[in-house]
Amino acid sequence: MLNRRSFLLGSTAILAAVPAAGAPLRVGPVTVNRERIMQGLSAPIEIVDDRYGIPHIRAATIPDAFFGQGYVVARDRLFQIDLSYRRDLGRLAEAFGPKFAKHDAVARLFRFRGDLDAELARVPADVLACARAYVAGINARIDEVTADPSLLPLEYGILGIAPLKWNLDDLVRQREASEGNTDDSVRRAQLAALGLLDLDAIVAPLRPAWKMTLPKGLDAAAVTDADLGVLRIGRLPFGGPPPAADPAAPAARVSSLDNATSADRGNAGSNAWTVAPSRTATGRPILANDPHLGIGGFSPRHVAHLTAPGLDVIGGGSPGLPGIMQGHTDRFAFGRTNFHIDQSDLFILELNPENPEQYRHGGGWKRFETVTETIPVKDGPAETVTLRYAVQGPVIAHDPARCRASVLTTVAMQPGSADCFAMIAINLSKDWASLRKAFALHPSPTNFHYADIDGNTGWQVIGFMPVRKAGDGLLPVPGDGSHDWTGMRNFSSLPSEYNPKKGWFASANQNNLPDDWPRDRIPAFSFRDPYRYERCAEVLAAQPRHSIADSVALQHDTLSTPARQFLAQLPASPSAAARPAVDMLRGWNAHLDADSGPAALFEIVWRDLSKRMLAAIVPERAKNLVTEIAPSILLGLLDKPDARLGADPQGTRDAILDAALAAGWASAQQLLGADPAAWRWGTLHQVKLRHPLSAIPAIAKAFPPIEGQGSGGDGYTVMARWLGSGPGWNVGGGSSYQQVIDVGAWDNSRILILPGQSIDPRSPHYRDQYGSWIAGDTLPLLYSRAAVDKAAASRTTLKPS
Repeated sequence: MLNRRSFLLGSTAILAAVPAAGAPLRVGPVTVNRERIMQGLSAPIEIVDDRYGIPHIRAATIPDAFFGQGYVVARDRLFQIDLSYRRDLGRLAEAFGPKFAKHDAVARLFRFRGDLDAELARVPADVLACARAYVAGINARIDEVTADPSLLPLEYGILGIAPLKWNLDDLVRQREASEGNTDDSVRRAQLAALGLLDLDAIVAPLRPAWKMTLPKGLDAAAVTDADLGVLRIGRLPFGGPPPAADPAAPAARVSSLDNATSADRGNAGSNAWTVAPSRTATGRPILANDPHLGIGGFSPRHVAHLTAPGLDVIGGGSPGLPGIMQGHTDRFAFGRTNFHIDQSDLFILELNPENPEQYRHGGGWKRFETVTETIPVKDGPAETVTLRYAVQGPVIAHDPARCRASVLTTVAMQPGSADCFAMIAINLSKDWASLRKAFALHPSPTNFHYADIDGNTGWQVIGFMPVRKAGDGLLPVPGDGSHDWTGMRNFSSLPSEYNPKKGWFASANQNNLPDDWPRDRIPAFSFRDPYRYERCAEVLAAQPRHSIADSVALQHDTLSTPARQFLAQLPASPSAAARPAVDMLRGWNAHLDADSGPAALFEIVWRDLSKRMLAAIVPERAKNLVTEIAPSILLGLLDKPDARLGADPQGTRDAILDAALAAGWASAQQLLGADPAAWRWGTLHQVKLRHPLSAIPAIAKAFPPIEGQGSGGDGYTVMARWLGSGPGWNVGGGSSYQQVIDVGAWDNSRILILPGQSIDPRSPHYRDQYGSWIAGDTLPLLYSRAAVDKAAASRTTLKPS
């Protein structure tokens, strides 16, 4: 990374390195040398930033390498990690005022309050040392910018705040208060109360198939949205319209910069595939991975290279968490996609009518544990809040008038579930056997992909799975003790495969449980539609000599399986109003390319068709609950209309389809103009990135939006580019980070990160990969010392004080 101060002085070489809007990255060599004195180091470390903005950290010890990672993350992403840290600590109100106090209260409600010493004792000493060093590296950068305010990111001067110093204990106490499927469970209870539980399959078909039953003792008619309590707190009140989504925040973390939309929850996922040497053109394994997260605000990955005796790892990490999440060491490559484990439950508690601080449990009354928190508030008096905890976890709703409370129980709140150590342990591993020890520290549900220099490939599902006394996690349950959790299973009870015979495997959030998987150990029923996986499998199975270029092409594949199936249902004799749409779509190849007119028309028709079909099959009394239709349900009704469409299913289906085609054509003319030859999907499907606090005028002025280009794809193509929530057509999420790893010939590996490594508009790496990402023009992930030195743009030496 080039020094911000020298950039502000107007280095012409640096200015020449910044590409025009939308242009793929082409960077010339720039050399800057500097020295820094730092507290917390045991020996000097060198940071070599290459021309793509990737820091290569060369340290004498492994903890010092993680110190370097903390330093460079804070250098490139300080405001991003600081704001998330402040949010998770419940310290927003002290910087932004009284409107934020309720968000701080929620954050504090979900902090881990168990035995911290015991929590840390679970962590191997070498992993703990690296975590402490990472925190020290962040603090060293904070000290540096505090001493020289010209280095501070622009937000601090605009907002009048200062960065918080970090503490490992706080990092361990922070827990992701993910609501998981809690809102789904409330919806199901409400549908059950109407006698319409089967309608839930319209919104969220269960995968694997399962028969839902009402938990014994649950009064479904009493379940309301109020039982979600603080989970309905909403967005942070920075003022103005809702800020752009913060992809750095977990999709459903409460009190996030922008709580997840239903579109995010429906689409968040990833692709990964691993190909054995027997099926590659190189004779070496290839591992590809593109995690899917929100697109619109801060980039969710920061790339770094950590080297020290016994460590040599490079790839993308989550800003604010130590270690590399996707990348490779000198021995193996690794990637990850979301697996599905139901890690949360909503417990409904009965309060004592005589004393609302007591709840029924185990045949008697128990008193809530209460914690009083004082929240400092800028420009106002401190606020005091009382937080309640039942045996199952934090109380999210407390309603004495109804003698009712609800508790959100999550894996994240359980002892041993801190997520800040797992990546370090994985990075320190040497092979498949040692990785299996690291997996025991990994709480979140993940398909882990592996390929090593000896030609071995492996897949292991990792994550913690709760053991329930009763119930399947699909509906709220009584909090009287009958449905409590009794323990936790780890990865050893989850599926895996090592050196599969077919020579490849892939995961794309589909149901990948083995066919004979025990019914009593099904971890979840929320696996995604299989469309992305099926396309990956179709391509990989047909390529006996898969190449790096093939993986890059597959990551940018825009074939839509729903579109292909939809085209087979086009009417042979459409109405006059629908005929132009049918004529345009009939010869289309079902690829959602940015420059495709039929792709734009399909997306418009599909949205209209979904609304019409939903209106036709959902009774009036359930319309407020069933507000979406899964694509598999829609396509099924097109292919085989049934009684849900009334007395004449085929006739109703034909009328709905014809009306959607006619309306879609008319809408396309309004949106894209009268000339169909000029229609383009990318004209609608724009990639717009804005600062998450851009609703603040001074922030919007200082941080120009990154925009100007459109994209192909949608949420069901391998090149995932799903739509945001609301009526617009902009990209709301997808694969903002991509890697293709040539295992053993590491310098051949490719990478992209949207929009670049830095979030500072004064940096040449603020948006330098935006055009490359749009074009699918991947960049080299340089690894060998010779390749890195050849591409060096700057060198920084950090010395112990």
